[in-house]
Amino acid sequence: MKITSAEFKTSSPRADMCPQTTLPEYAFIGRSNVGKSSLINMLTDRKGLALTSSTPGKTLLINHFLINGEWYLVDLPGYGYAQRGKRSMNILSNLISHYVLDRQQLTCLFVLIDIRHEPQAKDLEFFNFIGENGVPFAIVFTKADKLSKIQIGQKVKAYLDRLGESWESLPPHFVTSAMSRQGRDELLDYIDQINATLKA
Repeated sequence: MKITSAEFKTSSPRADMCPQTTLPEYAFIGRSNVGKSSLINMLTDRKGLALTSSTPGKTLLINHFLINGEWYLVDLPGYGYAQRGKRSMNILSNLISHYVLDRQQLTCLFVLIDIRHEPQAKDLEFFNFIGENGVPFAIVFTKADKLSKIQIGQKVKAYLDRLGESWESLPPHFVTSAMSRQGRDELLDYIDQINATLKA
């Protein structure tokens, strides 16, 4: 897929305030500081489309970006940022769960994982949550430029093996780097393939 246009449309504080549209939505979510904004900028080839921040947990809204006038890329708030207060965590949890469970336009949820880290309890809990609720998703390993090819293979295998302990079938996965642009074509082609089936 070639991205010819990427346009910020709106930020929504609640799932029921998201744009009223029939276009498919591909949402990106992950733990705070996983490199989500950098990945979105790399995928769209727009350096400042999604604002990056040195402060983890900065995104508190659901951000919609219209891609090629045909589908939405959705930037969801990060989860699991411990320094938020309990009330803020509850609000954020409700915002995420309502979007993920109730948004009919959601076509695929891309869950971002920092490839350098071992499986985290928060991530595993989130995988179980979306799996039990039948949410279509894929795993996107980020920051692959920080490791060697051998290390990448080992980390991915270890992660998938861990998921395989409780999952009968594993979701698609992608290895990416915002720095080297690794995985860009594979991820966009995957979205393109899904869009093609929706039009068929």
